[in-house]
Amino acid sequence: MSRLGSVGHRLYTGELSLNFIGRRRVWYAASAIVVLIALAAILLRGLNFSIEFRGGVDFQAPISAGSAQAAIPDVRSAVVDTGVLKGAEPTVTSIGTDQIRAETPPLTPEQIATARKAIANELQISESQVDYSSIGPTWGQQITSKAILSLGVFLVLVMVVIWLYFREWRMSVSGLIALLHDVFITVGIYALVGFDVTPATIIGLLTILGYSLYDTVVVFDKVRENTRSISSSSRWTYSEAANLAVNQTLVRSINTSLIALLPVAGILFVGAGLLGAGTLKDLSLALFIGIAVGTYSSIFIATPLLCDLKEREPAMRAVARRVAQRRASAEKGTAGDPADAGAGASERESVSTSARGSTQARPVERTQAAGRAQPQRKPRSRRSKGQGR
Repeated sequence: MSRLGSVGHRLYTGELSLNFIGRRRVWYAASAIVVLIALAAILLRGLNFSIEFRGGVDFQAPISAGSAQAAIPDVRSAVVDTGVLKGAEPTVTSIGTDQIRAETPPLTPEQIATARKAIANELQISESQVDYSSIGPTWGQQITSKAILSLGVFLVLVMVVIWLYFREWRMSVSGLIALLHDVFITVGIYALVGFDVTPATIIGLLTILGYSLYDTVVVFDKVRENTRSISSSSRWTYSEAANLAVNQTLVRSINTSLIALLPVAGILFVGAGLLGAGTLKDLSLALFIGIAVGTYSSIFIATPLLCDLKEREPAMRAVARRVAQRRASAEKGTAGDPADAGAGASERESVSTSARGSTQARPVERTQAAGRAQPQRKPRSRRSKGQGR
């Protein structure tokens, strides 16, 4: 068995346990700091929405000589010198090593022709080689409103589905908070670094929300299995049983996350970095950030929040009191917790024996089947037998 498999087995059986739930205040504090930084980046720096959202004209042209990165300043100056932007600055970037892209605000057909000619002259190519597409601001507003609507519908459906599956509204609330946590961090990283938000980014964002929900549901399912009859027990509290569930699914969560991150990393670094595919960069970047954050939230945020909500219930408080009384009785050397009526006589006897440190004999009632001493009759003599005949 591999070392990771051995660790997973020990985590599953409870031989090795990491106290995720007990250190939840640490995870809350770390997540709160990251979310505040992300929120500050969104409010102060804002998001760089792509041309699909804000509208404008997109020019793309090949490079006849040199590198695309070196031609960016010259193309920007050529477009500004035409005067069609009226003081605005174009966004000029490179696509790979042999193509350049210039984005401008909405222009009239005459202004588009002027800017197209300036780009062609600067790059020493024909005007027909400069492709362009004009996107109106109305279309961008429609894309924005539909993206927000789809996100809202998704979050509502998440709450309904989790509630119907687990019959527990606390799991729905915990899962929704974990999803919002993932959204804020992912969007905050985009704002902090300055990446463009494109329709592909929205698609990636919705995809990672589904992945994060999947991982959270798997952990919640194990929590439900471990806490199915906990209200009538006094061995573990709800938080302890949930912590065991997180440990039991930890290796699975790590393995599935790594397997999902490897191809996404390949798309991000090879497809976007080496091949220069901008659409792949927008999609893979959102997936890469979201999968990592979603795995974190399902372990460190969703389950601890669920425990905080469940421990407020009177039934779970009663369980915690019984567990504390039983453990206190075991430490003091008493016979165990009298409230633990459902544990069984054999369990109470074993707890009592281990607490005392010695085995005491119990009085056992003798029955006839147990071999009680019986009076024995003397055998008759042969003479008496013969006379009897």
